[in-house]
Amino acid sequence: NDSIIRVLQLGIDFVGKTSLIMSLVSEEFPDEVPLRAEEITIPADVTPERVPTHIVDYSGNTHLICESTAMTDCYEINKVTSHWIPLINDRTDKDSRVPLILVGNKSDLVEHSSMETILPIMNQYQDIETCVECSAKNLKNISELFYYAQKAVLHPTGPLYCPEEKELKPSCIKALTRIFKVSDLDNDGILNDNELNFFQRTCFNTPLAPQALEDVKNVVRRNMTDGVKDNGLTLKGFLFLHTLFIQRGRHETTWTVLRRFGYDDDLELTQEYLFPMIKIPPDCTTELNHNAYLFLQSVFDKHDKDRDCALSPDEVKDLFKVFPYMPWGPDVNNTVCTNDQGWITYQGYLSQWTLTTYLDVQRSLEYLGYLGYSIIYEQESQAAAMTVTRNKRIDLQKKQTQRSVFRCNVLGARGSGKSGFLQAFLGRNLQRQRQIREDHKSFYAISTTYVYGQEKYLLLHEVIPDFDFLSEADLACDVVCLVYDVNNPRSFEYCAKVYKQYFIDSKTPCVVIAAKSDLHEVRQHYSLSPHEFCRKHKLHPKDIYTRLTTMAMYPLESLRNVLIFKRKAVFFPMKITLNECHARLRCMCACNRCTYCLCQNLLKLELLRSIKAQLRRVVFNRHMAQADLKNSTFWLRASVGATVFAVLGFAMYRALLKQR
Repeated sequence: NDSIIRVLQLGIDFVGKTSLIMSLVSEEFPDEVPLRAEEITIPADVTPERVPTHIVDYSGNTHLICESTAMTDCYEINKVTSHWIPLINDRTDKDSRVPLILVGNKSDLVEHSSMETILPIMNQYQDIETCVECSAKNLKNISELFYYAQKAVLHPTGPLYCPEEKELKPSCIKALTRIFKVSDLDNDGILNDNELNFFQRTCFNTPLAPQALEDVKNVVRRNMTDGVKDNGLTLKGFLFLHTLFIQRGRHETTWTVLRRFGYDDDLELTQEYLFPMIKIPPDCTTELNHNAYLFLQSVFDKHDKDRDCALSPDEVKDLFKVFPYMPWGPDVNNTVCTNDQGWITYQGYLSQWTLTTYLDVQRSLEYLGYLGYSIIYEQESQAAAMTVTRNKRIDLQKKQTQRSVFRCNVLGARGSGKSGFLQAFLGRNLQRQRQIREDHKSFYAISTTYVYGQEKYLLLHEVIPDFDFLSEADLACDVVCLVYDVNNPRSFEYCAKVYKQYFIDSKTPCVVIAAKSDLHEVRQHYSLSPHEFCRKHKLHPKDIYTRLTTMAMYPLESLRNVLIFKRKAVFFPMKITLNECHARLRCMCACNRCTYCLCQNLLKLELLRSIKAQLRRVVFNRHMAQADLKNSTFWLRASVGATVFAVLGFAMYRALLKQR
């Protein structure tokens, strides 16, 4: 990560430290050698690793230490273990020790090699990266010496491999296991040829030839029985290959893989990888873009092994094995849609990711980093998965928005039914709500609604009641929902006071919900009855959640209604009977991806709903005026066309079903 490498040479006088430096620079043995060489910089363009290198005889801040000894003196060799290594260890922290290289100089003066003496020392001390025999006079291994010096700094062996045990260290195994799982695109525990080629191209920018792939697998087959399965590389085989690379001195291969997947020298994911820069202007929100949803869909399909469009607890654990911790707690199951077994459905899975991105984009970037989004989709960073919406004021001016996520803050007195309102949005009745443990409750609920045929996410946030103080986060939303208990005479008073103090002059649309209508309704201790007000203005929405999303999308239209009817707020007496709360009609898979789900969503369009309402009006109202008759004729024609379209769509669905 540093822009320069500093190398310190240690050794007693007259072992050839200065001669090594002078021979490297001048490429010849100097006739006169100074007592100490000045600091010398090797430019980046003449080094194999393209990194500038400073070489000094001594320094207080170094990346690597070269201990030079004379090959002719056994005393000097013994001095390495008795003096220099203990001295270095005493002067450096245990967690920040620099790598060492043993350099045997003056090899031209002896006829035998001293490697048999040096190797036991190297095996004894883990900080020693390598040993080099050289001769400054004959220029033997001079350039190789400083190449190994660069290599020891940029690609150290210590964090990867334990020479005593002759195996990878646990931290290295953990990092490589995550890399294997990210590269295993179909989650079958095997890297097939396509996945191996993708991995090779990702890390080294070039694919492997078919024969090279077979050669790699044959090497694994010869050394272990379970390294190759179904002509694919298993995790054990993958780890064995990297062990072999390191043992053969090619640890730069393993480091290239690790750094491509975001790891630093301590085998931790870097902050730059997990948290890339993303600018979010004021009054803007963050959403996942289309490519991000496609990636998350592939991750879901990858781990949904039983193909039931839901993630079981074991499948959720398997999905998050690439994380250092479990990101989703038990409250997530009460935040999004689940099936009858309480497992997170496909819709709930995407909703939770949408919620995380909206509330905490940095955490969403981190999660996508663990899953390897930027690597699999070949993007510069996870920031490419995010869409920053335009300023809300611009949406108000243009009376249109491209946003897909809208926030509704739910306020009300304690016990007014806010939690029940949130859970009813997820299709849970009172019986299922009673089974939720207190420590598993969630203050959020998010799911999809359809506004004029467009799928939007509605995020409900239950605000803890505190009339004296509501923070900016409590007030920052697209629509406000004020909930009161029809069985509590003082419940509506809280809603009215909150509205007058915080929202009467704001541009945020407000809705009042009468909850617990299955209980006895009592008179509210307030000057104006919400029921009388609603009956007077005939405000009876059919689908409160769709209405909330519509008001969030088109706040100006909602505020115009406020000015016409009351000049204060729109009150909707939505009767929520928790025993009768049911989810919308959907197929058994609840995936919103199959043909049946698409047909159901089509039938839920606002146009068809309005057509059905007009049809009822024509049938039951026989004494219509002439103008109404003309309008009804138009609606009859439209309804016939819609019916023909629906029949054709159902026929196509049946045909597709037979093909399956």
